[in-house]
Amino acid sequence: MMKDFRIANKVVGRGYPPFIIAEMSGNHNQSLDTALAIVDAAADAGAHAIKLQTYTADTMTIPGAYTIQDKDSIWNGMELYDLYKVAYTPWEWHKPIFDRAREKGILAFSSPFDETAVDFLETLDVPVYKIASFENTDWPLLKKVAATGKPVIMSTGVSNLTDIAESVRVLRENGCEDLILLKCTSTYPASPENTNIRTIPHMAELFNCHVGLSDHTMGIGVSVGSVVLGARIIEKHFTLDRAAGGVDASFSLEPDELKALVVETERAFLSLGIINYEILRVEEKSRIFKRSVFAVEDIAEGENFTKLNTRIIRPGLGLEPKLYDYLLEKKATKNISKGSPIDSFMF
Repeated sequence: MMKDFRIANKVVGRGYPPFIIAEMSGNHNQSLDTALAIVDAAADAGAHAIKLQTYTADTMTIPGAYTIQDKDSIWNGMELYDLYKVAYTPWEWHKPIFDRAREKGILAFSSPFDETAVDFLETLDVPVYKIASFENTDWPLLKKVAATGKPVIMSTGVSNLTDIAESVRVLRENGCEDLILLKCTSTYPASPENTNIRTIPHMAELFNCHVGLSDHTMGIGVSVGSVVLGARIIEKHFTLDRAAGGVDASFSLEPDELKALVVETERAFLSLGIINYEILRVEEKSRIFKRSVFAVEDIAEGENFTKLNTRIIRPGLGLEPKLYDYLLEKKATKNISKGSPIDSFMF
């Protein structure tokens, strides 16, 4: 049986409600005040953690390396270097953001995108590291993160089974003892049809670790469904207002939606229960609303029970309906008043 996964004072495991991560990404629009407001809103909505991304344009790429040419992309026409200049979170903001999260009672951590980011995040004593899908085959980065001894959450987008297996091996061989994988489809947004959450229990069994979902679909339905299949971490992009814009705003949740995600994923978790075919104690008082056999006319002693003087109605105070055909073969052994439930002492 796989062990529970601990992130600071929070436990992730089969016996615990889903751990909800609000991904800030670049939705702060280069405003620290907006970033802090996102932390406040995530905490107010009930999220358990806020996640940043730690990089600069220069640690990600170089000018002129590539321009996105995809008419379906929300970033179509942007040069990568310029996109990352707009989207990055200034490193000097990390501490005030982490401090605000601590004040609000939620965890804060980040995805490092190169080894210098790991060194920086270590100075902030992050409780856990997140490996982004596009970085999950960067073995030097994986080794650097694993060597910290911190728990690791790794997304599995744009990866085949060999990629994932190799990355898991690299992490575990280099010091990572606590690992959670996130099923992920790296399109922005993703569609429910290409999310394939049935992979979650298979991945958990294959790699003997808990598995969650990094969800890029619109809304919360896919995330709620994933809980039934065993997801215990849900990561969703988060913004204060999609209409205000931001590099990831178009597929991010707003505060009311994040609150609904927290509530509904916990409801889904609580509904799992156990395999049960017994009448629950809490159902006992509802048994009265089942049907039973009643006299619908006065019935004299010795008179035959018929479909004219009896009926199967609510409440369940009399003979069970399954015995009705048997009753119709019998005679009353006493006078029975209209409106009385029929019981076994009357025939």
